[in-house]
Amino acid sequence: MSTTPKTQLQGIASLPAAPIEASAALIGLPSPVGPGVGLPTRAYLIDKVDEASGEVAQVSRFRYLPGHPRQVRFDAKAGQFNIGGTVPLGNSLRFIPLAWRIFQDDILNMGRKLWAELFFADDKGAICAVLFHGYSVENLYRLIEPLFYDDLTLADVVVKVTTEKKQTTKEGKTATYYIAQFSYEPAPAEEVAARRDYARDLPIWRAETHTGAADIRIQHGYTVPEDGEPEEGVSHPHTPAAELPAAA
Repeated sequence: MSTTPKTQLQGIASLPAAPIEASAALIGLPSPVGPGVGLPTRAYLIDKVDEASGEVAQVSRFRYLPGHPRQVRFDAKAGQFNIGGTVPLGNSLRFIPLAWRIFQDDILNMGRKLWAELFFADDKGAICAVLFHGYSVENLYRLIEPLFYDDLTLADVVVKVTTEKKQTTKEGKTATYYIAQFSYEPAPAEEVAARRDYARDLPIWRAETHTGAADIRIQHGYTVPEDGEPEEGVSHPHTPAAELPAAA
């Protein structure tokens, strides 16, 4: 089986603080051929001074364990976002997507639904993933369509997600829930380039939500390595129901 440049570079994701030359040696990429000459410059690399040696090395701005991004959850009952169900983030998010997909699948023990999964870097450089379903996915489509006709994608803009309160009445009882609304503003070109290069070099995906049986509607920057495919006859592990986010 051949090794693609994307899979060769997976080691860089888990070694964000190491010099890029050292990471290259570990994963079999070409080493520098002379002073100051290393891998082709990528927009997500920054210079960092080694305090011991005083040498300057290039390191990744982003931190990511391939297949296991930080989980940002949308609690549709409370109208709040959180990290892993514990760390509150408030009722809105702002980010530049680096990968996404809209797909139909049976994931997280919730039955077959239409989902939107977006991947982004938070303000600390951690690669995160957030899921939406239901009316929230329809609202995301309403953002994607005008971007498409302006020759843009979600990767070219800063997406702002806010929660909107809704109420429904059934059998005389009123229930309150929240859906996600999406808007956007222009994104700095250098930030767009950093995320574009990162998504090209590394497999951006989440193991818990990948079954190999999804009906893909839209996909951008989402890549599953060959060894990430579920084996035939082996069910994909699901998140226990008690740990599920209350997605919209």
